[in-house]
Amino acid sequence: MEKTLDVIACGSCVVDVLVRPVDLDRAIGPGQLVRTEPLLLTTGGIVSNAGITLARLGMRTAAFTYRGNDEWADVIQSRYEAEGIDTSHLLAHPTAPTSTTAVLIDEAGERSFLHAVGAPKLLDKDAFLSQLDFFAQSRAMLLGYISLLPNLQDDLPEVLQAARGVGCMTALDASGTGGTFEEIAPVLPHVDVYVPSLKEASHQTALSDPAAMIAKFRAAGAAGVLGVKLGERGALLSDAEGNLIEVPPIAPPGPVNDTTGAGDSFMGGLLCGLLRGMTLAEAGRLAAACGAICVTALGGTTAAGDFDTAAKLAGEAEADS
Repeated sequence: MEKTLDVIACGSCVVDVLVRPVDLDRAIGPGQLVRTEPLLLTTGGIVSNAGITLARLGMRTAAFTYRGNDEWADVIQSRYEAEGIDTSHLLAHPTAPTSTTAVLIDEAGERSFLHAVGAPKLLDKDAFLSQLDFFAQSRAMLLGYISLLPNLQDDLPEVLQAARGVGCMTALDASGTGGTFEEIAPVLPHVDVYVPSLKEASHQTALSDPAAMIAKFRAAGAAGVLGVKLGERGALLSDAEGNLIEVPPIAPPGPVNDTTGAGDSFMGGLLCGLLRGMTLAEAGRLAAACGAICVTALGGTTAAGDFDTAAKLAGEAEADS
């Protein structure tokens, strides 16, 4: 089948209300008035953060998830359409609400979340397998987040295998603790790209060394691109057993305002690079640049730029190293 899409972003799809600044080290307590900057309404979750990043990088991008049938859903629908994202499979669930989050952000850009999971957690095997013709139209799919989709978790190997069967590359991302190794291990043989954060990979593997984490993923049957996002330390990537590629950190092109969505932006940049035929090292630098750009504004996609902007930052960082 002709590939009319580059990436389908699947899973977590959220309306975010950003609140800044909030002192995350001090309890607010009852009856208090906390003065903040004006609240900002935006979208979040991997479908939003990685999807919009991919769209702005020039990738033909689609969304696949559940939203509610409520006023919050209109925010997601309109913003995706404005970004040129295909919303034909942004499915309205008849009873569940749209996923929503209040993001509390401190002066340094660190954040805590007040989250109502909503409709996306109801995604299951049938939702994906009934739409395989749609996935056959795409070069890749990116699904997040492992361990936070309870109706899909046990069937995820079958779903990813089916997507591969129609010629769709599979990429997976984690969030929170990342779940357990028992949860991720059966999935790994069916994933083409998996790069969790250091916190997530550490919880999954019970290891502290990123190279050892990657080796444990390989031993469980992961044969594709693996890695660990290391935040301010860059990332460690691997495209084959014993082959490790260090991606140096890239300094943000402005003050850090909010780290929300940086990991998702990294994944969007990485997939863009791989689909454009870049080497893994080049794609990793592009990914790091997307993450660095992301943190310079409130919200996971506010600062996201086009391919030339991200590639220039990645190239400048390489030249300076």
